[in-house]
Amino acid sequence: MRLLSRPVAALAASFLLHSAFFIKPAFAQAPKTYTSSEILLGLKKLNVLGSVMYLAAHPDDENTRLIAYMANERLLETSYLSCTRGDGGQNLIGPELREGLGVIRTQELLAARRLDGGRQFFTRANDFGFSKTSDETFRIWDHEQVLADMVWVIRQRRPDVLITRFPPDARAGHGHHQASAILAAEAFDAAGDPKRFPEQLQYVQAWQPKRLLWNTGSFFVKPGENMDGYLKLDAGGYNPLLGQSYGEIAARSRSNHRSQGFGSAAQRGEALEYFQPVKGDKATKDLFEGVDQTWNRVTWGAKFGKMVEELIRAYDPSNPSASVAGLLKVRTLMINPGAAVADYSSSCFYREKRKEVEELIKACLGLHVEASAEQSSITTTDLLKVKWQLVNRSKIPVTLNFARYYATNDSTGEVSATSDVGKVDPVVKPGESVGQEDSFTLTFKLPVPISQPYWLRNYGTIGMYKIPRQSLVGLAENPPTVRLEFHISFDEQNKNVVAFSVPVQYKHTDPVLGELYQPLAVVPPVAVNLPAARAYVFADAQPKTVPVTLKAGRAGVAGTLALTLPPGWTSTPARQSFALATKDAEQTVEFRVQPGPAAAPGKTELRAVATVDGQAYSRGIQQIIYPHIPTQTLFPEAVAPLVKLELRKRGQNVAYLMGAGDEVPEALRQIGYNVTLLEAKDLTAANLKKYDALMVGIRAYNTVDRLKTQQPEILKYIEAGGNVVVQYVVNRGTVMPEIGPYPMTLSNDRVTVEDAPVTLSKHPLLAAPNKITTEDFKGWVQEQGLYYPSKWDPKYQTVISSSDPGEAPKDSAILVTDYGKGHYIYTGLSLFRELPAGVPGAYRLITNMISYGKEVAQ
Repeated sequence: MRLLSRPVAALAASFLLHSAFFIKPAFAQAPKTYTSSEILLGLKKLNVLGSVMYLAAHPDDENTRLIAYMANERLLETSYLSCTRGDGGQNLIGPELREGLGVIRTQELLAARRLDGGRQFFTRANDFGFSKTSDETFRIWDHEQVLADMVWVIRQRRPDVLITRFPPDARAGHGHHQASAILAAEAFDAAGDPKRFPEQLQYVQAWQPKRLLWNTGSFFVKPGENMDGYLKLDAGGYNPLLGQSYGEIAARSRSNHRSQGFGSAAQRGEALEYFQPVKGDKATKDLFEGVDQTWNRVTWGAKFGKMVEELIRAYDPSNPSASVAGLLKVRTLMINPGAAVADYSSSCFYREKRKEVEELIKACLGLHVEASAEQSSITTTDLLKVKWQLVNRSKIPVTLNFARYYATNDSTGEVSATSDVGKVDPVVKPGESVGQEDSFTLTFKLPVPISQPYWLRNYGTIGMYKIPRQSLVGLAENPPTVRLEFHISFDEQNKNVVAFSVPVQYKHTDPVLGELYQPLAVVPPVAVNLPAARAYVFADAQPKTVPVTLKAGRAGVAGTLALTLPPGWTSTPARQSFALATKDAEQTVEFRVQPGPAAAPGKTELRAVATVDGQAYSRGIQQIIYPHIPTQTLFPEAVAPLVKLELRKRGQNVAYLMGAGDEVPEALRQIGYNVTLLEAKDLTAANLKKYDALMVGIRAYNTVDRLKTQQPEILKYIEAGGNVVVQYVVNRGTVMPEIGPYPMTLSNDRVTVEDAPVTLSKHPLLAAPNKITTEDFKGWVQEQGLYYPSKWDPKYQTVISSSDPGEAPKDSAILVTDYGKGHYIYTGLSLFRELPAGVPGAYRLITNMISYGKEVAQ
């Protein structure tokens, strides 16, 4: 995903104001409304000057109950710093893997934080898949770069206390987990050392947290271990202002991790959390011992505590707008607290608390402000049509002094275009609204990149994403491309002018889900889409059809389309013209691709390139749409694996039961199989007998409940001569105790090194119809295999053996057994990743599994 990098632009002093006030901005959400109780909670939070940061490796690693407690009971700025976006995991809700899954899990974390009150940050580390040790992780992650990102976020957010989820050793159970704890300890020291990462100090200052603790739990503690030496707190309390316990909030928060199947039941009552000191000052009773969390910690701050106490005492829940005058007084003094605040720490607190005050003013006024685009996407040459509205739902009038749109290039930080909204009646009385009911044309050309997530814009490495500029480091998502900023005041002299900003979003009404908002996407004039997750595999010289779907980003797009192929390959035709008259119009163009005699065997790639007005475009457009997260738009490169290999197969008709979602059926069609997708109810012996094999998708025995009633029918099919291939099953949460004809014990065993040497047996599965060699295990991606059985009945035969460095061989990547006249195969090999990636050996292996036991080659 290559774009030209640009120099890091100078950051404004206000860059530090990415603060965590009680009302947190959401770039792609409906404008939030707040109850009187939530406003009171925000007023109370004004009087707390403290911060805590939780650190771990992946989305869903965080302790959501502790985050909810810290944010809503202790009223601290609470954040979660995840090293990765979870790109290397599996997906229970759809087919997206890798970058697409990372985007989903990023949004799931943001949805979780909107419920539990925390903020979300990341490093640029890429979740490359499971690793067993921190040493293995650091061979793939850039240790110093991930550490620098941690230090950057700590220096920005200035937490008093750091808390890790995992220990820095094998107990963590995952190399990424271990690495996150090791890095957290190093970041604790480095953040306060101005000699470490001094390039950051042009934007932030060094910051030393008070202490670092490990949030241990029952899964790390030996049964019967005495916990008296640990710090502990009860995070299971009830918040009457929110009407929920922290266990209830945590369950709703954690249940947003739908792609990982983490729907959680609410917990009520006592919930003890334990903490082991790691670094910094020791505490004996409380995590924040020795940390002044009042206004006394800043220069000239004591008077603010008293002012806020008076605001809380006088707060009228039936008329929040009565608090606006007092909030304005607090804000005025924060701008000029009575004397120049020279120390950096105090000035940071003032700026952050001022932002909280401004958001409270907006909440007390019940101001509804939105700017909605008439279309979901624009190109850089479009005229953007926007409707905006400001509604004053308070009991006091306000004056709209100024409103303007800003378009920002987030790759450089430069404001590239502005436009005023036009003249409106400046005074907005109680209950009135102002705005453009008719569409307003915002005229500008956007010299900005397409709306690709910022971490996917440039080519990185297997372990690290490349980020365009320093100020993007740590952010969960792109800042809005276009925003509306408006300034309001509360008197005729236009004193106390307060500025607010909202993103321009696309708003539409779904007949089932109602009013929906999604980010405004900047798209190329034409998107070039190849079928998702498809490799083009040639076992002979016969041509294959490659469909390319063009989608217009604007009206009147015309040009030519061609495939870029490696030497020895040809496409017919070589080039085709296209014309798309209207925006969003689509046209599918087909090419016939085939290898010639000079085409080299093995894996390469093809690329589709559209040329419009002399400019080449080779990115598609992909929307990720799920009800629990905002719609996400990605722009994958229009490339696909191209594979030439020698392949023989036996049998033709394959039944396939989908599990948690994969692309294996399409891969089988590429090599000539007739694949029929069946539902679990269709798995009867009578129905299956017309198929040469039944393949069961990944995690089907975890997700398809009806398998427990259909299993006897599957066994009858095998017994009568059928062939069943079961892909990996997670060792917990199976729908039935036995997934095969004979006992096997599933485990978490895996081989994480993709190119780990493989020892081959003399089993007939490896001999025909394709002779499998160690060459077939080269070029694999993200793990060789996972969830291998740890024990199995002697009736199962092992086929291959491999291991990660320093470990004993694992023999159960493929288990085969005869059952009656037929055969059963269980494999933990990561075929669901290898086949869409076009790994030649994976095609040869799966063909042998489907062909096993058949004698007539086709």
